[in-house]
Amino acid sequence: MAGGWTRDGAVQDQIDDSVADAISSARASLPTDESEAHCVECGEPIPERRRVALPGVRTCIECQSARDAEPKPSAINRRGSKDSQLR
Repeated sequence: MAGGWTRDGAVQDQIDDSVADAISSARASLPTDESEAHCVECGEPIPERRRVALPGVRTCIECQSARDAEPKPSAINRRGSKDSQLR
């Protein structure tokens, strides 16, 4: 159900586009080069199974887990009110 000047399904289209953007962003951040034999951050050897499973991997599991735990700021304001855009 649409309201005002929007057409039916516009909200779902926005949700679908947001999901598609997130998927393409995640795919773009995947490494594709040749895997490193040793972690570029700590120098520990990277297990063969990890290098085969993730082509282009450059970090060990511990270093990658630490990277993934860091919060990443969002550059997109998806809130609907004008007040949130003015802050």
